Amino acid sequence: MYPGIHAIEHPDKPAVVMAGSGEVVTYRELDERSNRLAQLWWKQGLRPGGHVAILAENTPRYYEVYWAALRSGLYLTAINRYLSPEEAAYLVNDSGSTSLVTTRAMAETASGMLPLVPDCPHRLMLDGTVDGFEAYEEAVAAMPAEPLAEQPRGDVMLYSSGTTGRPKGIKRTLSGLAIDDPSNVGIAMLERHLLGMHENTRYLSPAPLYHSAPLQWSTGVHELGGTIVVMEKFDAEGFLRAVEEHAITHTQVVPTMFVRMLKLPEASRTGYDLSSLENAVHAAAPCPVEVKRQMIEWWGPIICEYYAGTEGNGMTFIDSPQWLEHPGSVGKPMTGTPHICDDEGNELPVGEAGIIYFERDEMPFEYHGDPEKTKSAQHPVHANWSALGDVGYLDDDGYLYLTDRKAFMIISGGVNIYPQEIEDCLIVHEKVADAAVFGLPDQEMGEFVQAVVQPAEGIEPDEAFEEELRAYAREAIAHYKVPRVIDFRPELPRLPTGKLYKRLLRDEYLERMRETAG
Repeated sequence: MYPGIHAIEHPDKPAVVMAGSGEVVTYRELDERSNRLAQLWWKQGLRPGGHVAILAENTPRYYEVYWAALRSGLYLTAINRYLSPEEAAYLVNDSGSTSLVTTRAMAETASGMLPLVPDCPHRLMLDGTVDGFEAYEEAVAAMPAEPLAEQPRGDVMLYSSGTTGRPKGIKRTLSGLAIDDPSNVGIAMLERHLLGMHENTRYLSPAPLYHSAPLQWSTGVHELGGTIVVMEKFDAEGFLRAVEEHAITHTQVVPTMFVRMLKLPEASRTGYDLSSLENAVHAAAPCPVEVKRQMIEWWGPIICEYYAGTEGNGMTFIDSPQWLEHPGSVGKPMTGTPHICDDEGNELPVGEAGIIYFERDEMPFEYHGDPEKTKSAQHPVHANWSALGDVGYLDDDGYLYLTDRKAFMIISGGVNIYPQEIEDCLIVHEKVADAAVFGLPDQEMGEFVQAVVQPAEGIEPDEAFEEELRAYAREAIAHYKVPRVIDFRPELPRLPTGKLYKRLLRDEYLERMRETAG
């Protein structure tokens, strides 16, 4: 259901609450503010099928921009706030956005983008302004708070994270339906039927809103008429505090957040009332089996998991009881039929790892402006089968398991080694805060296994610790998978979404090897 309806029925109900500042936006305010921005875009000449972009920190105004785009038939591109001006400008230009909404907090990046986005004439800045940007508040205040005469439903056009290459714009065909058409179904339907979410749901969103899952799952709560509590930035203990303070019923996290909460001091872990939690969903990356087992023991059998991509080519789902019977699985398919194939596209038998394809009636997405990338995601024979680059296998019961990204698979001595398995092993060690594993060139073996570890606070990163980790790994995984080299760093390059920016780390090591070789 479109949230404008909730604005009529429950105008003073909180639609958004900021966990840190306590700022509240009601459904009436959300509706009126999104109407004003939609009116402004219409006045500026934007029409259904057009593109707009937002570059912002986690702010309650994010949602009015989102709903303004969706009630105008526009595509909205959310930009990672941590990108450089050049990287952010690429997304504006590639998406064809003619309007950019940003904030004073992003002024440095936004100003650096100005000479790089000549085809984006409409530039608005919240919470203050700098040269080249119009004050958002003044611009929308002059617009009427009534809806546009026609409100075709828009969509997001989000970009892949770029962890394995240049970001790709994921474009879906617009439905042509009105924003309030009851036949519009999406993530809200999943939230209701899978997780029991409803108008009284209090949903905690701890991740950056520019990321696909936090943005779309939280706006799904708006369609249900619930309340979103947004963390300005994730903090492990702050998350637990927010659950207690706001009597949170549902949330979505990534495995990295689980790890950080588990490594809190015992007094912090047990010092908050989490009894209001009815369901916690996790996704975005494979979760180490032992980490998830510990979370279920702590929070109870309320933890669910799904596997899906922004592309929307397929989705699996698994709840706690199913997972305990199939530990490590990401579930059975809900949309799309999975096929596990080798590099030539041949289907592989049960239990054998390969590229994960999902079969749909038709190709559900395209990569904006890049037909070659779209084609590369398709199966070589079946055009309606698509893959996102993940590797995994199916068990006898049809449950899917992820092993790693194809781009990160290590081939050493002709044997496939999946870094995720090694990372999962290292991350549960009590003295490890974070870990990354990747392959580096080796003349004899083809590649060798390199690990980079972030020690836990107070742990000395010396040779004794390195050997301790190597001995620990030998007890848990095959000897040929044990890292040949373990380096230590105070912090690893993770995206704020929790994804490990492994490509950046591996590229650094490769460059170092090239320099050494001379």
